[in-house]
Formats: sequence, structure tokens, C-alpha cells
Amino acid sequence: KKCTVCHKVGRKEKNGTGPHLNNIFGRVSGSLDSYGKYSKSLKSAGEDGLVWNTETLGAYLKNPKKFIKGTRMNFRGLKKEDDRVAIIEYLLSQNLN
Repeated sequence: KKCTVCHKVGRKEKNGTGPHLNNIFGRVSGSLDSYGKYSKSLKSAGEDGLVWNTETLGAYLKNPKKFIKGTRMNFRGLKKEDDRVAIIEYLLSQNLN
């Protein structure tokens, strides 16, 4: 529920305050063409090779501002590993490729 305030996932979902999370696994950080509000630091991380997978997304969800300094995502993170795992499993189950 915390994520759905800004992010959407699903076949017909579009970007919200944050980019949609459809097919996030394998996506380069800050690279979704239809979303133009990425922070410079998120784009720069992608240019430096950050690709979203279960490990990188897990670390980001734990503490976004620590993982990518300067990110605009105004979210403190999920301290409980079970919560991070559940979100990642949900996103994997919704992979729309």
C-alpha cells in the first residue's frame, strides 16, 4: 500500500508520481522513456550500470537515499526483510513481458 501512492503496476497502468513498475527487472535505472521526472542521481546510476534485479531492488527498498544518494524518492525504506521480499515477489509475479 505504501508503494501504490506513487507507483502502479499492471497491463493498463501508467506512470504516477513515480514511474510504473511494469517489467522493472532488467530495466536500467532511470531509463523508462515515458517517465521524465527521474532525479539526476538515479539517471546517473543507470549510466554507471545499475540494472534493477532482485538484489539491487532489495537494497534500494531497504534505504533508497542511502543506496542512491540524491534520489528524489521520498520514502524512508522498508526495514523488514520480509516486507522487501514480499514486494519483490509481487513484482516478479506481475512481470508482463
